[in-house]
Amino acid sequence: MNLYKVKAILVALACFTIMVGCSNKEDVTSNQKEKASAPDEKLHIVTTFYSMYEFTKNIAKDKAKVDLLIPSNIEPHDWEPTPKDMVAIQKADLLVYNSPFMETWISSIQESLDKDQPLFIEASEGIPLMEGSEEESDHGDEESDHHDEDHEQLDPHVWLSPVLAQKEVQTITDALVKQDPKNKDYYESNSQDYIQQLKELDELYRTTLQNASSKEMITQHAAFGYLAKEYGLTQVPIAGLSPSEDPSPAKLAELKEFAKEHQINVVYFEETTSPKVAQTLAGELGAETEVLNTLEGLSKEDQEKGLSYIEVMENNLKSLEKSFVNK
Repeated sequence: MNLYKVKAILVALACFTIMVGCSNKEDVTSNQKEKASAPDEKLHIVTTFYSMYEFTKNIAKDKAKVDLLIPSNIEPHDWEPTPKDMVAIQKADLLVYNSPFMETWISSIQESLDKDQPLFIEASEGIPLMEGSEEESDHGDEESDHHDEDHEQLDPHVWLSPVLAQKEVQTITDALVKQDPKNKDYYESNSQDYIQQLKELDELYRTTLQNASSKEMITQHAAFGYLAKEYGLTQVPIAGLSPSEDPSPAKLAELKEFAKEHQINVVYFEETTSPKVAQTLAGELGAETEVLNTLEGLSKEDQEKGLSYIEVMENNLKSLEKSFVNK
């Protein structure tokens, strides 16, 4: 973790400690009673970013209060919790997150909370993670190297594979059943329905991409490795696992040569981060740019449309078709 993030977390922890210390014993007792809720009271679940919220909401529906911690229009890779966020986490029954390689602040939060803390659910638990992209090491400065070494050596973007998304949904389901066994049948029924939708999404990807005329795609950052592996594609990222990284001139030159060699006519970018580099590369190649959503968050437009994970992934497939099917 780089020095800036360490300082940010230390400041947040200090503020949180002061807030907790200033509470009187009655408040503490009240909070504990609140978490030891009556049998008919709903679970309170805090989820980190959009996909974790979407998966959890489809399982719990009206049997739990499900909150989104990181706003959908904010890039979650570099997000850090505020003291207010930490108070919200402390009061929850469960915290659902993807991976410590995505939410790099998780371990610090766990160590700082009271004993009466929520159950932490790692949705990607049990899924073998791939090594991170080599592009992460292109930046040279000591701060970036230290950050990469600490937190981005493994790829956390498993939710972008409809197959691995099913496993995350099952892990979340098991946690909800364990925490709230009286609603076991309800959670498992919802989970089975949602997993069936994910299976149909997987089948749609397979049938659409199986006869693709090409297999290479240039993406803004290395978020689609699991999706690419699942459907026999080749991801060539401009940046590494974090979209905030800027590629070196040598890397851009390499990408241009690769794109020309493989006749790539689309460069993919994400709505929640700046598309400047992707647009520059596309301009030099005479290629188009298309959105390929990482489902880390949703744009304001997509939120207004009320789009779901399934619908956004279907839109991603339509974007991919422009490279692979209609080339």
